[in-house]
Amino acid sequence: MSVRVRLDLGYDGTDFAGWAAQPGQRTVEGELSRALTTLLRAPEPVRLTVAGRTDAGVHARGQVVHADVDEAAYLAVVGRSRRSPEEAAVVRLRGLLGSDILVHRVCRAPAGFDARFAAVWRRYSYRIADSLSTADPVRRRDTVWLPDPVDVDVMNQASAGLLGLKDFAAFCKRRAGATTVRTLLDFSWARGADGVVEARVVADAFCHSMVRSLVGSVVPVGLGREDAAWPGQVQAAAARNGRVKVMPAHGLCLEEVGYPADAALADRARESRARRDGA
Repeated sequence: MSVRVRLDLGYDGTDFAGWAAQPGQRTVEGELSRALTTLLRAPEPVRLTVAGRTDAGVHARGQVVHADVDEAAYLAVVGRSRRSPEEAAVVRLRGLLGSDILVHRVCRAPAGFDARFAAVWRRYSYRIADSLSTADPVRRRDTVWLPDPVDVDVMNQASAGLLGLKDFAAFCKRRAGATTVRTLLDFSWARGADGVVEARVVADAFCHSMVRSLVGSVVPVGLGREDAAWPGQVQAAAARNGRVKVMPAHGLCLEEVGYPADAALADRARESRARRDGA
């Protein structure tokens, strides 16, 4: 008998070739699957379903994964300890994973839970230091440095024009048979107490390179190179624009994934599959 397990984790994406397993590459999926396979003494590699497939160099604080595993093997992870299977799994995975991945929580998933399709939103952040006084070498792995200052107010004006249910083909790398229609729920900018400018980007889902392209369309506005209406014009054209720079991966972090109440999980997963056609 199998049981569906939910794992909440974070990672420093610097030294990974992204989430998705790739032959000969160190990936988050590959490392986590290997650790779970060892922990559970599974005869085959444990297969994982993830809330969002991060690219090479992208970080995560609130990534969510599920796996269907043998229930007897899951219960056996406690060994001779007095810990619950959930507590034991967290402790033992810490010893099986590198220091740049940390599983925060393991639990039995409620009925209908699907880490990918049951999610109702994903929240990302993007950090930019736009002066030498705010460029902190301690944060060089998660903050992009710009040589010139940006205007946060005009960036917020530009970002607001992209909100809502739209076709974001201009900001996505297309996949055959996959839709590029998404609902952008929040795209806003704020300068923190440390002087770093941070974007908050929330949508029901994101397609490949979408967040970094959205940021890349607004940064030129903040630098005074484009007007505030330009990102909206790019979006409306529904085609990739060579003037939109895909921003560096290391400034991006998956912060949180939101799910509905347990009773609505299965319905949400069905609706999401139908609407996005596997996107």
